[in-house]
Amino acid sequence: MKREMNIWLAGGDLRQARLARLLAEDGHTVHGFALEGAEEPLLLQETDMKRAGLADCVILPLPVSDGAGMLNAPLSSGEHPLTEVLDCLKPGQFLCGGRPGEDALRLARERGLTLRDYFAREELAIANAVPTAEGAVQLAMEHLPITIHGARVLICGFGRVGRATAQRFGALGAKVSVAARSYGQLAWAQAMGFGAEELSRMSGWLCGYDLIVNTIPARVLGRAELEDLKEDCLILDLASKPGGVDLAAAGDLGRTVIWALSLPGKVAPVTAGAAIRSTICNMLRELGD
Repeated sequence: MKREMNIWLAGGDLRQARLARLLAEDGHTVHGFALEGAEEPLLLQETDMKRAGLADCVILPLPVSDGAGMLNAPLSSGEHPLTEVLDCLKPGQFLCGGRPGEDALRLARERGLTLRDYFAREELAIANAVPTAEGAVQLAMEHLPITIHGARVLICGFGRVGRATAQRFGALGAKVSVAARSYGQLAWAQAMGFGAEELSRMSGWLCGYDLIVNTIPARVLGRAELEDLKEDCLILDLASKPGGVDLAAAGDLGRTVIWALSLPGKVAPVTAGAAIRSTICNMLRELGD
């Protein structure tokens, strides 16, 4: 990655603010749009994207949009249509964002832009699993009336986040089981000392758990599964949209559900921002920049 690049960051949360500082400390000129709430002294705050067409690198947030055509910009006081951001860019620029979604990808293609997904990179997915798992432990300690030690915990899904989460609860003395569809994942769970249950056969045996942590972005806990739970069972949904819990049914049944989206940006923005920086640097190196 060459020195003194002209880099623009548009939107995002505290992860983007930390990313801006790290890039500036690396010697780059860093501009920020829709990041005015960050109050980052090393960031050149911009009121529009008109000069972003001169950038060597444009970094969009994680996720790129709010799902309604707007730039994901929680640190901004205004709303910013994604089209207005993309209209200021030029084909050939290095443009990246996290979990752009089909709409953002389509809008980029219509303008001749290549929008690369840095969240699809394995190194970032692994790095993000750590603060996500630690955030889950924090939420459990804040909301459970019992200690983690001795608690019966079910982890739904055993991918990167599920594995990191199971390890951390297990290290604190919880009695951890894993529910997954893949027999390979269940075998790994057993090899690591966890209980193993088939995800498709959960109904009827959930009543003993104190905590359920879902990591699967698809409906896992429907009404039938929620009816099986103890009244005081805590549910943490770590999955991205659409999530894995029937929230309407949970409300009807009085179940406590915390849908903890974007945990890395909330519990460890410094670490999360550094991980994004490393990933983008890797992407640029691969392109020869």
